Amino acid sequence: MIKVGIIVASTRPGRVGDSVGRWVLDRATRQGSAQFELVDLKDYDLPQLDEPVPALMTAGYSRPHTHRWAEKVASLDAFVFVTPEYNHSFPGVLKNALDFIYHEWGNKAAGFVGYGMEGAGRAIQHLRSTMAALGIADVRHHVALLMHHDFIDFTELKPQAHQDDAVSAMLEDVIAWGRALKPLRDN
Repeated sequence: MIKVGIIVASTRPGRVGDSVGRWVLDRATRQGSAQFELVDLKDYDLPQLDEPVPALMTAGYSRPHTHRWAEKVASLDAFVFVTPEYNHSFPGVLKNALDFIYHEWGNKAAGFVGYGMEGAGRAIQHLRSTMAALGIADVRHHVALLMHHDFIDFTELKPQAHQDDAVSAMLEDVIAWGRALKPLRDN
């Protein structure tokens, strides 16, 4: 059984990302066929990238926080990134977390749950190009939660009924691709 990390990509005060992450975890757990874990970037408190050698060029890291983050990512077979859209892209804290390590990301699958005024489509598109650079296979289906339709007063998550189908489709893809890529990770 593969392990899928649901990564909450916002750390700002008053965020709704944690409730979106828990909603995805609840849907994923019901779906079964993989182990799921909520991974909140807020719990890792990564500083601005402070490794002296670029992650692509090293087999080891010098900072304890980098080792902790690398161990978590290495323990997972696939990811669901839960991201808001800030200024037509994904949050800097997520870019920083992605850049901290390199080899731990490769040959894994990723899906996306975006939320924002327009569903975070641009943030997801930017993430897709970053996934390619890291050797992560991103799946076709994604979830786009709209602040006007899937939240009450922009703060309380109350997704429309069709969002359950969107999450299921995305998770099916992530699990299938995560399994398919496993032989590459095992070599």
